[in-house]
Amino acid sequence: MTTSAVLMMVVAMLVVWGGLVASILFLRARPEVDDARLPDPDGDAPATDGR
Repeated sequence: MTTSAVLMMVVAMLVVWGGLVASILFLRARPEVDDARLPDPDGDAPATDGR
C-alpha cells in the first residue's frame, strides 16, 4: 500500500472510531429516558393508554 493509502485509511479509522467514542460518551452523559417507564411521583398506578 502506498503512503497516501495508509494515511487515508488511518484518517477514516479515526473518523469512524472517534464518532463511536463520541456517541457513547454523549449517550452516557444524556441517556434517553422513556417516560412510560418512569415511576409516578405521586405513587399512583402507572398511566395507561386509555383502554
